[in-house]
Amino acid sequence: MTPLKDTRFGFPRAHRLLKRRDFLRLSRTGRRVQDAHFILCFTPGQSATARLGITVSRRVGGAVVRNRIKRLCREFFRLQGHRIAGGRDLLLIAKKQAAASDNETLRRSLGCLFRTLKG
Repeated sequence: MTPLKDTRFGFPRAHRLLKRRDFLRLSRTGRRVQDAHFILCFTPGQSATARLGITVSRRVGGAVVRNRIKRLCREFFRLQGHRIAGGRDLLLIAKKQAAASDNETLRRSLGCLFRTLKG
């Protein structure tokens, strides 16, 4: 009997940006791409895996709206993060227009931004 391939796509602590200094480093020195809903800052990271940080300020909306956007971003990264070349630190910053958009529009927007990382 052959062992099954691990197909869980978790979002462990090692795949998250947690330190303020990492957020500041990315926002100051990271390369940026943006669209109507998000700004994506990225740099080569110090770890072997891609790490994600999410910023959704109060300007975007109330707590319910901000949490919806953060959940959607985490879920997208959880399912698609393995396609990103390892060792990158990513910072997603939500724009105000993200609050008024539906989930499918935001997923398409994230897909376009993450595709730019490949090319």
